[in-house]
Amino acid sequence: MPAQRRIIVIWLPRLQSDLALRRLALDAPFAVIERQRGAERLVCISAQAQTLGLARGMGLADARALCPDLLTRPADPHRTAQALETLRRWALRYCPWAACDGTDGLALDITGAAHLMGGEEALLDDLLARLARMGFTARAGLADTRGAAWAMAHVARGGIVPTGGTRAALGPLPLAALRLDSKTLTALERLGLRRVRDLAQMPRAPLARRFGAGLLGRMDQAMGDLPEPIAPPPTPPVMAVRMSLPDPIGFLGDLQAGLARLLERLCQHLHRAELGARRLVLDLSRVDGQSVRLEIRLARPMRDASAIAPLFDRALDGVDAGFGIDGMRLSAPELDALPLQQVTTGGAQTQDALSDLISRLSNRLGFDHVQRLLPADSHIPEKAFTVAAAAYSTPAPNWPRTTPPRPLTLFPPEPIAGSGRAVPRRFRWRGQAWQVVAASGPERITPEWWLDDPNWRSGMRDYWKVQTDRGARLWLFHTPQRDGWCVQGEFA
Repeated sequence: MPAQRRIIVIWLPRLQSDLALRRLALDAPFAVIERQRGAERLVCISAQAQTLGLARGMGLADARALCPDLLTRPADPHRTAQALETLRRWALRYCPWAACDGTDGLALDITGAAHLMGGEEALLDDLLARLARMGFTARAGLADTRGAAWAMAHVARGGIVPTGGTRAALGPLPLAALRLDSKTLTALERLGLRRVRDLAQMPRAPLARRFGAGLLGRMDQAMGDLPEPIAPPPTPPVMAVRMSLPDPIGFLGDLQAGLARLLERLCQHLHRAELGARRLVLDLSRVDGQSVRLEIRLARPMRDASAIAPLFDRALDGVDAGFGIDGMRLSAPELDALPLQQVTTGGAQTQDALSDLISRLSNRLGFDHVQRLLPADSHIPEKAFTVAAAAYSTPAPNWPRTTPPRPLTLFPPEPIAGSGRAVPRRFRWRGQAWQVVAASGPERITPEWWLDDPNWRSGMRDYWKVQTDRGARLWLFHTPQRDGWCVQGEFA
């Protein structure tokens, strides 16, 4: 008779803030923020911030009103996903099957493995203690089903459901324990259904007609009537080649020749798998037992050996070969799909050439220093774009057109002498005298009332496009509340 399945679900409610605090070591209220529905909102808060009355989903302006000392960092979903995947691999020490549960949790199938750690309670205590030492706040539930374990971790504040006790444990819990969306929960509460046992006693056919199969499916998964397997992500293919040398080498030309042979073999493997490398690592083994690691990153998936080889030249030129190098290993730890494409003369070649240029510049200057602008949803001129690393972002296909057009160059407002609503005919700016020969406007821009921006506390602005006697076309604005004029941009 097969053993009864036993599932652990681990919830990391402060995963994003814990990751940041592990590096910052702050003794202050902290929150991770993200722009949602046109406003900056708290998406994850520290325990200290929660004790001060802050909560997830709160606007940043409201949070700062309650806690002026609040420290914030923008959300980094990519880094959070990487950290969660690292924790998933770490959890394999307890069982052979582990998967990510959403964006802030893990699911472990410990069937037949608990006795290796002294029992289920000892295993759960050891797991939570290790997470606490790593700086993570965690709650865990253990039950016969994944749904019941999730309910214990998220709703019942953790605990172990004994074998066969799933229905008894879930009955008194609120319906949120069934992982239902907020719209369905609201509709069920209006019908007077607030507990899992209330829903379980209802006829299934009317529920299916009104709410669809998803509601009953979630309940059946939690009760164990519908299987819900834990499927870990597929293991990515290992793309690596190595070469052992009969005699040690150390000259730059010899290293480049060895790298060329490794690249040719690696690119053949990538071509057969229809994959492209985004990161390449070259490990050089010296005869004295030391090793040298060289790494490059690519702005696009590549498997062209002739295009990749020059990117290693700068790194190879500074290699300390010691008494010689007798082994080389080239691996591609980060891969992206790169299906075969028909050769054309269209814009794809131009885009590839730009990506290759970004790769060369980024490997020399740093990937965070080669940037591009992306459009943002804001009518405030200086907030209408964001800055992103060029290698990790794609260019916007179409920038939204603004009427009237915006200047090519924007800078912080620089005050000039002038008063009244009329555009000043003469003014001094940057140490020079300017005369206005033509002006068009005004364009009134009001601040975003839902955000507290110190630069816009002066209120609405009336913008004018002026032509000067020196040929420059400037962007001036007047602030009626303070009766002042400023220059903020220059047109092409």
